[in-house]
Amino acid sequence: MTTTEDRVSALRPQLEAWRRWLHQHPELSFQEFETAKYIVSELNKLPDLQVSQLTPTSVLAVLKGGKPGKTVLLRADIDALPIHEENTFEFASKTPGVMHACGHDGHTAILLGTAKLLSEDAANVPGEIRMIFQHAEENGPGGAEELVMETSLMDGVDVVTGLHLNSQLPAGQVAVKAGPFMASPDMIELTIQGRGGHGAHPEEAVDPIAIGAQVVTNLQHVVSRHVGAQDALVVSITYFQSGSTHNVIPDTARIMGTVRTFDPELRQKAPKLIERVIKGVCEAHGATYVLNYEFGYRPLINTDWVAEELRQIALDTVGAGHFSEAKATMGGEDFSAYLEKAPGAYFNVGSGSDEHDSRWPHHHPRFTIDELSLETGVKMMHAAALRLAQPQAN
Repeated sequence: MTTTEDRVSALRPQLEAWRRWLHQHPELSFQEFETAKYIVSELNKLPDLQVSQLTPTSVLAVLKGGKPGKTVLLRADIDALPIHEENTFEFASKTPGVMHACGHDGHTAILLGTAKLLSEDAANVPGEIRMIFQHAEENGPGGAEELVMETSLMDGVDVVTGLHLNSQLPAGQVAVKAGPFMASPDMIELTIQGRGGHGAHPEEAVDPIAIGAQVVTNLQHVVSRHVGAQDALVVSITYFQSGSTHNVIPDTARIMGTVRTFDPELRQKAPKLIERVIKGVCEAHGATYVLNYEFGYRPLINTDWVAEELRQIALDTVGAGHFSEAKATMGGEDFSAYLEKAPGAYFNVGSGSDEHDSRWPHHHPRFTIDELSLETGVKMMHAAALRLAQPQAN
């Protein structure tokens, strides 16, 4: 009898072929036309799948199983990043300035492999399995938000899951966490309006650089003095631009940064705390300001019972020696949009190894994966689909 392990092992060359084609042909968010076309072509080779495009750059495959069960959504993101690749292997990006530097090529190959295994045994699959190849994860407000708000994708979905390859975990490792898992990545854009003048006579000017420096320093007090020590909040100023030469005090300073938290209530409170600091400093020194505060993706908070199911699936699939409890991260993910409509959980699959030089951080021009992780991902997604679609799940 052929086991799932055997089927996935036999699928390895195809998984590599899919991933490497995708890696060679990366496309940016909302521009994934050729990527979507390729995915449709590959899905149409498989039996019993209903393939459609809910948006011009996303693809949905639906499998209606032969047994009663729930409706499960499996998700993979497909977009690349505006980064020039520095890897030199033969399947490196053919598009200058664009590369798969976050593993989405691997995610897509994993979901294609999962679709193949499920479709070839449709009679034994419970319920309905929807597989969304999602566009624009890297570009807010995100492709997930568009699919959730403007299409029927989530209608009738009982549970949703997805994975992210993680170069900081050993290849083949699976990590799951219940509750808060990823933060909301919100954005500050601030312009301080002062009054320019000669650098030799600062008393005649309203110096936006000096005022901006105080704003940056005082914003750290939002975290240290206005938020409880047990409540996670990050305020990072990452951009400060002002002036053009050594002896001129400029009129304006432009500051940008990111605000991150797991707590939805603290997230709503943060803009008021931040603006109070900015307003106080600017008024104290005679400056005005314009603040643009943009909410990004919601915090990604895994549903406890789904995370527990995934934990058991991982223990059954890869074993205790390849399982770990995931740690919460301040990174953001638009998978959180799906969790507004259905219970679900997101998990990590390790892709790092020294042998394949795949421990580079995500979004680095040398990022790559150990392709062993593709097999692990398919095993997990296939098992999750079958288990979560069972009528008695939860």
